[in-house]
Amino acid sequence: MAAVIDLGSAVVDLPEQIAAIVERARAGNGAGGLEYVQGLERAFAIPIRHVSEYPGLSAEKLREETGSFHPPQGYVRLRQHPDLLTVCEKVAADPGASDAGASSVMAVG
Repeated sequence: MAAVIDLGSAVVDLPEQIAAIVERARAGNGAGGLEYVQGLERAFAIPIRHVSEYPGLSAEKLREETGSFHPPQGYVRLRQHPDLLTVCEKVAADPGASDAGASSVMAVG
C-alpha cells in the first residue's frame, strides 16, 4: 500500500493549544498529545488535509521507472524528486497498473 498525504502548514503554539488541536482532530487524544509535548515552550502540529491510498509499486519497479530508487526512511517531498513524482502520478491515474502485493512506499507531496 502506498499513500500520498497532502499536508497543511505547520501550526506553532503553546503545548496546551496543540493538545486542543489534537483533541479536536480525534476526541480522547488530547491528553496524550499534551503528554507528548509537555514541558516544551512551543509545540508543532502539521494538519493532514487529505490522504490518498494506492496499491503501490515494488522498489524494483520504481528503480526501473526512475533509473535509481532507495526507499525513504519516512517520507519524500515529491516536488524535490520529479522522476518519482512522475511515477506517482502514473499510479494515481491508473491504480491498476501498480504491483499487487508490493511493499509500502509512503510519499508526501
